Amino acid sequence: MGDDASTNKRKRPSQGSQATASPPAGSPVAQKSSPARSPVAQQTPGSAGSDDEAEIQPAIIEPEDDASQYTASLASSVVDYPVEYGRRYHAFRPGAYFAPNDELASEHLDMAHVLIVKAIGSRLYLAPLEKSKVQRIMDIGTGTGIWAVEMGDIFPNAEVIGNDLSAIQPTWTPPNVKFEIDDVESPWVGHQKYDYIMCRYMAGSIQDWPKLVENIYANLNPGGWAEFQDMTCEFYSDDGSYTEKNATWGWNKTLARTLESLGRDPNPAPKLEGWVRDAGFENIYHQKIKTPIGPWPKDPRHKDLGLVNLAQVLLGLEGFSMRLLCGVLGRTREEALLQVATVRKELKSGVFHALFDHHVVYGQKPFDEEAHE
Repeated sequence: MGDDASTNKRKRPSQGSQATASPPAGSPVAQKSSPARSPVAQQTPGSAGSDDEAEIQPAIIEPEDDASQYTASLASSVVDYPVEYGRRYHAFRPGAYFAPNDELASEHLDMAHVLIVKAIGSRLYLAPLEKSKVQRIMDIGTGTGIWAVEMGDIFPNAEVIGNDLSAIQPTWTPPNVKFEIDDVESPWVGHQKYDYIMCRYMAGSIQDWPKLVENIYANLNPGGWAEFQDMTCEFYSDDGSYTEKNATWGWNKTLARTLESLGRDPNPAPKLEGWVRDAGFENIYHQKIKTPIGPWPKDPRHKDLGLVNLAQVLLGLEGFSMRLLCGVLGRTREEALLQVATVRKELKSGVFHALFDHHVVYGQKPFDEEAHE
């Protein structure tokens, strides 16, 4: 796999540093798809942010501009979370998302944040943002809000808005960061557009990806950037060590097929580049990063990445499973927990060298939209 970020020869902005300027007119970013080498297995099985301290204030969770029917405030109906199969789930637009929103789920989301930051070279984003030109940032499906808060530190002069179905974000944030309870698949409201929109880890959550990408495009200012960071939910191995004989294989395929039956694509990441191009973006960049599950690679960087990935998979294992196995497939809680325990034990044993892929795609909205219609 090597240094995956090296596939893009231009220097990328690292979080906490001065952002790289966009390329000059007449020399657009080359459209790329970068291959990724597999990490080599061992013979035996086996923080982002600015240094500047920002003033903090209570996070705002409120509708934008005039109170909209789509963006909910913290009314009791929004935070009256149902508990099912021993886990807590979102109340706003119930059933729109399969994973829980309790404390364990928040720990998992934060670990997944650590994983993707490591995977892309200790960066929060790859798009070539010009710091002085970024005034409004949107974080779609913000989760715990960790990415939005860290971006608020890096871009202190920008307004950073994170939206999610659940109000699980921190109470205290930088003064330029706020959170909204919203469903990104509902009509977008508000009149102000954005200079940068991040859509991260939404696999299995979206019913109409092309429409979402089109909405993102429509809500960007000319010259603005959108970035997608996502994963393929289905595991695989390059050395044949992970097969249908493994308990993890059966569990993983079952969840993927169940999401598909609900109209939620478990593997949107490889298709993102096509959707971004179809929506009208230019200066498109696509990077694929093979990500090991477990500390089985030989080289230290990928061993560390695999260890973090294993930790986030184990943290999310039960949360991924319960609503799909019990609520959709009709299994009892005890049956589902037994399968989860079997998969957990196998994952920790290191008997196979499994991976999944991260994909990062970004594109720019043309400055002259009419010329690209």
